[in-house]
This record gives sequence, structure tokens and C-alpha cells, in this order.
Amino acid sequence: LEVAQHLLTLSLAPALVFTTAYQDHAINAFDTNAVDYLLKPIRKERLQTAIERAELINRSKLMSIIEEDEVVNRRTHVSSVIRDRMEILPVEQIVYLKADQKYVSAAWPDGELLLDESLVSLETEFADVFIRIHRNALVAKSQICGLEKSDDGQSLVKLRDMPTRLTVSRRHLSHIKHILRELTSR
Repeated sequence: LEVAQHLLTLSLAPALVFTTAYQDHAINAFDTNAVDYLLKPIRKERLQTAIERAELINRSKLMSIIEEDEVVNRRTHVSSVIRDRMEILPVEQIVYLKADQKYVSAAWPDGELLLDESLVSLETEFADVFIRIHRNALVAKSQICGLEKSDDGQSLVKLRDMPTRLTVSRRHLSHIKHILRELTSR
């Protein structure tokens, strides 16, 4: 029980399963956030259940820590070197990211910045901010204000702070519609 108390102080405390011949300490064990308390003789099935419960708890704890850490440690700005001068752009100002050849353009109402990063890496890092609308474009979710059809029947996303219309691929259209429904229901 004392070891369990010390383990509780760790930032990544392990899941604990107590195994004992005495039931007297069960309440104290659960006070240390024990996942299970097994009395001897231990049946194989009961042990398997306890292990599965411990794995599930640790996996969900780990995922929440990873998600928290990714948001906390994520960049707030992107940068590019242009003629020996570094340009810095806050991510929150970016309306869309569009790939062309090996560069990605970060566009905002006052201009564009060429980034030497892949669209896939930016999509992964800023998954909660941007949504893919085409194999070559990501748009800030907060900037999507509607969809319209072009003269040739293609779906275009309308942006809140820019007159630019970007093509939405058929593959991503249903997801964009879903996002729009979520945004309008708020």
C-alpha cells in the first residue's frame, strides 16, 4: 500500500492490480486508484480480466496525455526565410494552406507566405485547426462559411475573410458538409 501511494505521485502512474490472500486492505487499495483487487487463489480468467482493465485504463490515460501534450507543445507560428530574412506568421491568421510542387503557400487576408514544409505534416500538426478539402489544400475550419457550385459543377468552399474560392474534391465533400452543419448548429 505504501508503494502504491508513492506511485500515485508519478505523472505517468502505472495501473495497479493488488493480489493478496487478505481482503482486509481492499478499501485502502482502491483509495490508491487500484484497477482491481484479486484474492488468492487467483483464477486465470479473473487475472486476465484485471490485466485487460489495466491496459484499457493506461491506454486511455496515455492517449489523453499525448493529445494534451500535442496541443500544448504545438507551434503557434510558421516561418519562412525569404532573401536572408525570416518571415513569421501566426497560425491563427492563416485562412488556407495550398500545396504547389514542393512548397506550401500559407494564405491570409493580407498575403501569402511560402513554407518549406509538407502539407501532410502541417495537417498532422494542426489537425484541430485545418481540414483537408482537396489533395492539395487545407482550410482553417473557422474560415469556412459555405459551399457553392462553379459553372462547371465543381464544389467550391467559400471563405469568411477572403474572396478566394477553393475547389473541394468529391472525396472530401461529405466531410466538409458535415463540418458546415456543425458550425451552423453552434
